[in-house]
Amino acid sequence: MSTEQLLEFKKIIEERSKSETRNADRQTRKLLFYLFTSTRGGFTRLRIIMLLLEKPLNTHQISQDLKLDYKAVQHHMKVLEKNNMVSKLGEKYGAIYHISNFLEINIRSLDEAIDKLDRKMNHKKVYI
Repeated sequence: MSTEQLLEFKKIIEERSKSETRNADRQTRKLLFYLFTSTRGGFTRLRIIMLLLEKPLNTHQISQDLKLDYKAVQHHMKVLEKNNMVSKLGEKYGAIYHISNFLEINIRSLDEAIDKLDRKMNHKKVYI
């Protein structure tokens, strides 16, 4: 997990959200912050979303591209699908995932979540 990756993700989001002017509601922002900044797998889920912004892929392709365990990717895809971040076309092994319309509309809030994750990663804890 690196700051350079977060900056790259931020650039991609900014390019996609230039035409969008809609601000997300409070509940949507809370959901995105929870999924991508408040949980252990948030950075991995963010990497998956960034990959899916480029093109739709199946679970095996995602695991190969990100060099992650297939079962881990399956878990993250279930979480993302349950929270309406991705949509699935097809069934079982060959199912293709793509970004949901809900996330496309609220892509600007994802930018805010990336900022929060960046601050969280660069904040050093001091124990007394």
